Amino acid sequence: MLGGTFDPVHLGHLRSAVELHEALGLDRVHMVPAAMPPLRDTPRVAPEERLSLLRLGIGDTPGLVADPRELRREGPSYSADTLAELRAEYGREARLVMALGHDAFLRLADWHAPERLFALAHVVVIDRPDHEARLPAALTALIGRREVASSAALMAAPAGGLLRLSLPSRMAISATEVRHRLATGASVRYLLPEAVEAHLLARGLYRH
Repeated sequence: MLGGTFDPVHLGHLRSAVELHEALGLDRVHMVPAAMPPLRDTPRVAPEERLSLLRLGIGDTPGLVADPRELRREGPSYSADTLAELRAEYGREARLVMALGHDAFLRLADWHAPERLFALAHVVVIDRPDHEARLPAALTALIGRREVASSAALMAAPAGGLLRLSLPSRMAISATEVRHRLATGASVRYLLPEAVEAHLLARGLYRH
C-alpha cells in the first residue's frame, strides 16, 4: 500500500512505486488516493479527479494498481482501516507492506491507531539523503525493536516489521511545485506522465 493525496500524481510517485515493487519483490503495489487525509490540508482537486489522473499515470505499468477504496469510505482516510480491508482480502499469511516517505514517517506516532498499523502490516520508510536526524521520542517508542536490516528479514513474517529503504532514483519532484507551475502557466513537462499532463491542461485543473 502506497497512500497519498496524489495531488497531482507525478513521476516521483510512480517511479517510487515501480522501485518499491522491484526492491521488495512485491506482487503488486496498491496506490491509494486519500479522500480526506487526516493530517494534511484538503487536496486542491476532488478525489475522483485525482483517481482518474492516477489511473492515467499508471497506464499499463505492471504491478501498479490504482486503488479507490478510500474514496468509497465515509469520514477521514485512516490507513489502519485501509490495511484492515487489505488484510481481510489477502488473508492472515500474506505479507502486507505500508510504504511511506520519511516526512510522513516522522509523524507516524500522531497517526490514528499507530500500533494497529504494525499489527496489520510491515512499515517501509522510503529514505531521503538527510534521514539521519534524531527521531521524535514518541516515534522511537512506537518502533521499539521492530526495525530489520533487509527485505528478506522483513518478509519472514506477515506484519510487524520496519525497514528503511533507499530507492535508486530519489526523484525530487514536489506536488506543491507542480501545482504552483500549473497555477502560473509554467511548464510541467517531464514532471508528470504525458497522459496526466495532457488531461490536466485540457481540463484547466490547478489553474486557480
